[in-house]
Amino acid sequence: MIPAAQKDEVLLADIAAASKDENTLHVWWLGQSGFLVQWAGERLLFDPYLSDSLTKKYAQTDKPHVRMTERCVDPGKLTGVSRVTASHVHTDHLDGETLVPLARANPGFRLYLPHPIIAEANKRLGDAEVTLCPIGDHDSYHENGWELRGVVAKHNEVLRDEHDNCHYTGFLVKCGPFTLYHSGDTLWHDDIVKILRENHCDIAFLPINGNQPERRVAGNLNGTEAAALAKAGKVRLVVPCHYDLFEFNTETPDEFATACGRLDQPFKVLRCGEKLELRKECGSADYFATA
Repeated sequence: MIPAAQKDEVLLADIAAASKDENTLHVWWLGQSGFLVQWAGERLLFDPYLSDSLTKKYAQTDKPHVRMTERCVDPGKLTGVSRVTASHVHTDHLDGETLVPLARANPGFRLYLPHPIIAEANKRLGDAEVTLCPIGDHDSYHENGWELRGVVAKHNEVLRDEHDNCHYTGFLVKCGPFTLYHSGDTLWHDDIVKILRENHCDIAFLPINGNQPERRVAGNLNGTEAAALAKAGKVRLVVPCHYDLFEFNTETPDEFATACGRLDQPFKVLRCGEKLELRKECGSADYFATA
């Protein structure tokens, strides 16, 4: 089992100690596609998966989900979270066993998710106190210094319902001077590059586990493609995700790091539970990571 860089009370203490400076963005990788973001004292969770629900579900099947990295925190102990995303219906992005205890600790948090998965989300959430906020590539929300915009995602296709709403979505988030992009699960799509360029993205969180049909799951960018997407979108810093959780569906970040080096694309590989801080000074961005 891969140990987390920080976990449980140590991680919670690090989160609690983070400054509320409006010129600093704090980011913790929570494993798979999950990131906790704090700006000006407010917290947003991208696509958290903080349970063993899939390991239990597939334990006696021909596609076991054997966990590789230890869980870094109990979702029921994460507090101060006002916004959460779920990019699509797959359980490692929309997990009832994560979201229900999270709702007990943060009643009424806003869950941003694609329009077509609302019914399934209600099933998984039960009577949890959550405010559902449907979002797609035609939608945006503006709230107290935060802006959340849906971005098209291709996993493995761009799938839309009868109202032209995407089943898979990424998220462009602006908070104060920072612009973030979380792709959800996706392959390359030219609209993503266009949006990243237009919005001068400071940091992008991109999957690197690749697209291998023999895994019998929808695929994602591989390391080379993630690096190239960040470079094409003129992203200031790219962070890889969606690896080191399940043995059957992972890659190492080596290919990604090599490709970023070849393309002169700034990047940071985090360990589960590790913190990244972005600071804005005089219109520029300085990046550094602390464990």
